[in-house]
Amino acid sequence: MTHPLDDPAWNSLHGAHERFAVVHGRAARYDHEVAPFHALADPADPKAWNDLAELVPLGEAVVIPGAGGAARPGWEADTRIGGVQLVATTLRSEPAPGAVPLGAADVPEMLDLVERTQPGPFRKRTVELGTYLGLRSPDGRLIAMAGERLHPRGWTEISAVCTDPGFRKRGLATRLVRAVAAGIRERGEIPFLHTSARNETAIRLYQEIGFELRKTTDFTQYRRTR
Repeated sequence: MTHPLDDPAWNSLHGAHERFAVVHGRAARYDHEVAPFHALADPADPKAWNDLAELVPLGEAVVIPGAGGAARPGWEADTRIGGVQLVATTLRSEPAPGAVPLGAADVPEMLDLVERTQPGPFRKRTVELGTYLGLRSPDGRLIAMAGERLHPRGWTEISAVCTDPGFRKRGLATRLVRAVAAGIRERGEIPFLHTSARNETAIRLYQEIGFELRKTTDFTQYRRTR
């Protein structure tokens, strides 16, 4: 049996996030307004790629974790980005004073913060994937946030961790990561996260606060050609 974190998107779409899933045979994706992620039952299976073609318009690009950049009939590999997956081992989890839950009414502000900080994919319904917490400045502006994304059984991914550039180096992101982790652990689950393998600063910070490297992976962008 494979580990739930070996393909967290597939396991989320066939579990806790089934309500957001669009499935065709051995391929699945999230509703486009929720997240951009696609997944295959087995990236080495040609049938899974044929099924994926039924979910992806001609010319559109998708990112398939762990596909290794190998050529696939009907698909062209555009770019390949190295990533890392880390799991919380000694992370201290605790509430963050001043943190407030974020919901649908906050999405415009969340999208603006994401646009300015580029923490990774975030769409107008991403907030529905789990709990999101934010910190606001004295004048009410959203200046930092973090939340839950992929949700394979027994695990929850912490994502969208970002801070307004004018408020960095104050530990706001760490406070929010600890607070989101506290909610995850209250459910008896384990927090994990992903980041770019090139982002050495972020990796070092996550390791310092109690995350441990589980594996390296690749995120290859494929474009449907037929």
